[in-house]
Amino acid sequence: MNILILGSGGREHAFAWKLNQSPKTNQLFIAPGNAGTALLGENVPLALNEFDEIANFVRANQIDMILVGPEAPLVDGIVDYFREATEFSKLKIIGPAKYGARLEGSKEFAKEFMMRNQVPTARFKSFTASTLTEGQSFLENLKPPYVLKADGLAGGKGVLILNDLEEAKLELKTMLVDAKFGAASSNVVIEEYLDGIEMSVFVLTDGANYQILPEAKDYKRIGEGDTGLNTGGMGAVSPVPFMNDQLEQRIKNKIVEPSVRGLKDEGIDYKGFLFIGLMIVDNEPFVIEYNVRMGDPETEVVMPRIKSDMVDHLIACADGTLDTSVVEFEQNAATTVMLVAEGYPEAYEKGKEMTGFDHLGDCIAFHAGTKMENGKILTNGGRILSISALGENFKDALAKSYRNADRIKYEGKYYRKDIGFDLMEY
Repeated sequence: MNILILGSGGREHAFAWKLNQSPKTNQLFIAPGNAGTALLGENVPLALNEFDEIANFVRANQIDMILVGPEAPLVDGIVDYFREATEFSKLKIIGPAKYGARLEGSKEFAKEFMMRNQVPTARFKSFTASTLTEGQSFLENLKPPYVLKADGLAGGKGVLILNDLEEAKLELKTMLVDAKFGAASSNVVIEEYLDGIEMSVFVLTDGANYQILPEAKDYKRIGEGDTGLNTGGMGAVSPVPFMNDQLEQRIKNKIVEPSVRGLKDEGIDYKGFLFIGLMIVDNEPFVIEYNVRMGDPETEVVMPRIKSDMVDHLIACADGTLDTSVVEFEQNAATTVMLVAEGYPEAYEKGKEMTGFDHLGDCIAFHAGTKMENGKILTNGGRILSISALGENFKDALAKSYRNADRIKYEGKYYRKDIGFDLMEY
């Protein structure tokens, strides 16, 4: 098959790494890709919001499958665009149509979907600038911490968790009235805080059948001990060591099955990944959020743990036959540590030369914000490189990730040295 992966991050490099292993993959293209994906296929300078350009490339290169990495093209309707063109009727495209993508594109839509389908989640209410006063009053009826979520896409940074009531009221105004997150926060969901431990479950679904992929736990805050600003993710661990048979069954019965059944019952066109962010409270799972694509950096620990042919699973997903395609897992644990730019997630510089790749061993370096220029690898984003490793357990894997993270050199390098800190007791 000729396969086109859309995106440029660590997630897309991990996809390319996995799909490149399949005997069914003929030509592999990544748009726009990065310095790492260029080693596995051909990078293509396509803009992800220019659907006509993508279609021209698909046509010219006889693309059989498109795997959409990030959420924005899905929310913008790229699946609908190709579905509506009869010339692309045989094209397999992995991702939900625009209506289903609202599960990530609108926090309010997602919460209402959960309520309709009896999926456990925190109680909530939505507010706009015109109902700011009611929103501030609603906060007074909650116990701290206070959870404020921008309704729309905010690059993983649109969630605020605040302990002070007055600060929460002020931030609500900043989001709604002052557009702190732009149009994404023109509507804000205020949610009851759930006190537990987070994890994520990843489901590949054809809208009726599903396969559960390896679970993971990621670390969003920039600072050690989960302090500071939210980022797109600073590291991840898979599997989560607190998973047990009872919890696994509850997640399947209470979360995964009603979510997929809801897609089918509501007639939602959904052939792709469903990322389910969970909070585990006293061994009971509650959904924090849905994402309509794989996570980053979670993909960098999930893909190394899948033994079976991912292309086979994606074909079954597109064809509606996922009930016949069983995902096989590696028993080993996987971890990843994200190297970022100095200043991230606020202002940072690009174009720093990177070295040390020749000294890496017993790990997989998934590129995120990198580019190749005149034979040199340069930084080209906030999150730059994801150092993934496998081990008998997550502590063994982490030691390998950290050993190799230290070998990469560039000006202003930063990474959290405490990934998995909250899992050591398990």
